[in-house]
Amino acid sequence: MSMFSTGLSGLSAAQSALNTTSNNISNVYTPGYNRELTQLGEGSAGTRGVQVDDIERQFNRYVADQLNSAKTQSSALEKYAEQVSQIDNLLADRDAGLAPLMQNFFSSLEDLASAPSDPASRQGVLGTAQTLSAQFRSFDGYLQDMQSNINSEIQDEVTQINNTTEQVAGLNREIALARARTGEAPNSLLNQRDKLITDLNERMDLRLNIQDGKTYNVSLPNGQPLVTGTDSFQLESIKSEIDPQRTVVGYRDGGGNLVELEEDVITGGALGGLMTFRQETLDKTQNQIGQLGVSLSIAFNEQHKQGVDLNGEQGGDFFNVRQPQTYSYENNSADDLLTSAEFNVDSIDDLRATDYTVRVVSDNPTESADFEVVRKDNGEPVALEDDDFDATENTLRFGGITLTFNESTSLQADDRFEVQPVRRAGAGMEANIADLDKIAAASMYERSGDMAVSDLRFTGGSLAAIDAEVGGLESSDKLELSLDENGQLTGFPSGVEVTRTNEVNGTTEFTPGSDQLEAGDRVNVVYDGKALLSFSVDDLPEEGEVTTLTLSPSAANSGDNRNALALQDLQSQSVVGGSASVSGAYGAMVSDVGNRTNITQVNLDARQGLTDQLEAVQQSESGVNLDEEAANLIRYQQYYQANAKVIDSATTIMDTILGLRG
Repeated sequence: MSMFSTGLSGLSAAQSALNTTSNNISNVYTPGYNRELTQLGEGSAGTRGVQVDDIERQFNRYVADQLNSAKTQSSALEKYAEQVSQIDNLLADRDAGLAPLMQNFFSSLEDLASAPSDPASRQGVLGTAQTLSAQFRSFDGYLQDMQSNINSEIQDEVTQINNTTEQVAGLNREIALARARTGEAPNSLLNQRDKLITDLNERMDLRLNIQDGKTYNVSLPNGQPLVTGTDSFQLESIKSEIDPQRTVVGYRDGGGNLVELEEDVITGGALGGLMTFRQETLDKTQNQIGQLGVSLSIAFNEQHKQGVDLNGEQGGDFFNVRQPQTYSYENNSADDLLTSAEFNVDSIDDLRATDYTVRVVSDNPTESADFEVVRKDNGEPVALEDDDFDATENTLRFGGITLTFNESTSLQADDRFEVQPVRRAGAGMEANIADLDKIAAASMYERSGDMAVSDLRFTGGSLAAIDAEVGGLESSDKLELSLDENGQLTGFPSGVEVTRTNEVNGTTEFTPGSDQLEAGDRVNVVYDGKALLSFSVDDLPEEGEVTTLTLSPSAANSGDNRNALALQDLQSQSVVGGSASVSGAYGAMVSDVGNRTNITQVNLDARQGLTDQLEAVQQSESGVNLDEEAANLIRYQQYYQANAKVIDSATTIMDTILGLRG
């Protein structure tokens, strides 16, 4: 091979290397660009010189997969932290949080107890009650706005994911055509496709499978494909079948069928972070706010009914309570199966901050075993007692609520219902009293006797109302009960039923004068299925003694503060779930959200550190270093000049030889 050919091959190689270096420098800030190197090789057999074997893309699949996985987790945690910090700031606000408002409300009750007839103290109670209930509504509104915003963000993320998967499928096609035309890998298209895969992983966790080392196939973690060769499959944002207010992700397969994906299928990335936050924190917090509002309202209402107002009338409901909301599944046997859902005051301690799924197990149910109730927060089934379902009334009781089914429509196996007892309860909390005189600060009854009882409640009204219902009371509507050392309790009017409740046997029938009570039993007086009066027996009389309890109506007395004191005492009683006071429950909620916020931020910082390390590794291999490229420019320029000198020398030699012939 002549010096001319050798020099020309060098010039061509130098030109290619300079072009590659120039391209690297030009794309130093291009997202997803991978540095290229010109791979030179010795000329083929029988020739001399140099040839360009390949323009090699510096891309490490292993590092890229590790980086994509880290970015998936980082994006999810970042989105989660962004959302949960908003709730943390809301709940923990020392000025606008619920804690100071509840404290102000109970402080106003203390003022009322000090001066029960003072209009100023009564106005203070109404004012703080209205402020507190307004804040409950405000909190619910804020959290519901977050639910709506998450719905919108899910729609946007799904749209972006669909656009990206379509582009990946399109690039699969273009790359295959380019390989067929030139036999070489189109580096620019490969960079674009890998950048799209990175973008997808930042939006949700996906699985990448490389077919024959060339074609990218993308699928969901459960195996459903999003990209198969040159075909892409669509995700859709749809309303949840069990909760129309909730946007979820549906999958449109090749046959055009739309299937709602389980929320735990969508993990990682911004979309997974949104859905995980909603499921773990937002739903829980909204339910806890609702549970707190309902528990406080019902406990306060029930105690308020134990008193009389300045007009001598029994106290009414002080707060309005929003009843549970329910949804029927689309595939149920009929549309109007469930007619109502209400809170069960008698079992309100069973109220929990969770949603439920109710499923009918057998056609035409006749007993509790024909139903299955599952908590949504932990997936645990609710244990139903034999009397929780009343086939006569068509009612099902559990978790502090009562569901009433349509008597004219038979329930069928696999009918399902979504029950949200307290999800939006905060939105309906309102002060129900505007007249100052309607505040029942005075006690409804006068009590005398030495019987050791506590937590005395008239659940069905005043003594006069009980006498009107069943009769049999002494003159002046007095109720006189006697308890002996053996636990025999007598003095009830005829026509009433008496039951007792304890931790061992639950609620059982009690026959006055025959059955015997034990210390700690709670006595319940029932007429025609309606609870009228209840109290707890703390201790039995000493041997040979008989204790008495006499109850009589209380006259309207503007200076009577006994019920106001009882209302104030609710602050320290375990009215939330039967285990926590309102301030304790709120404090636990604030602590839980705060801990979750802190844990999320710590995990985000750790995951971001790993992501940064992997990005540094990726950039060390695939990134453009301007100093290195500047050195390459000089090197390849000298390489070019040297080969040009070879050609120049060859020309000089040729001219000299030609001159000798002359």
